[in-house]
Amino acid sequence: MIIAIIACVVLIGMLCVLAFNLATYAVPFMAGLAAARFAYHTGSELIGAGLVGFVAGLVVFGVLVFLFAALRPPILRIAIALIFAAPAAVAGYELVWGVAHEYVPSAIWQQLFCITGGVFVGVSALLRLMAAGDPLANQRLSRP
Repeated sequence: MIIAIIACVVLIGMLCVLAFNLATYAVPFMAGLAAARFAYHTGSELIGAGLVGFVAGLVVFGVLVFLFAALRPPILRIAIALIFAAPAAVAGYELVWGVAHEYVPSAIWQQLFCITGGVFVGVSALLRLMAAGDPLANQRLSRP
């Protein structure tokens, strides 16, 4: 029993680190996946659907980078970052639920763990996006 609890905590930690690193790409990935599914269901073969999905993901990520570069008002940048961070929060919630429902018997504790994981992943994605939009962020952090 103790080994299962320790394995659950370690696995959730590893998945959250992975989610923190990949959360910035949640919206482009989902857009690419939706485009690939649409292309596949409209008669494209597997390779063609994969190419369509890959291009769609690149376009969505390019739009994010362009909007961060073009928009100067901070409120618009925050709004765009929230649009991209909200699916990351949902992905973090689902990620923790995928592990917690196997090991945590109480439904209340499952929800608490899942909400906490979703909040952490969403805030991490928001901070990563906001830091990516500010080219001087690294210089400000390194100065005493």
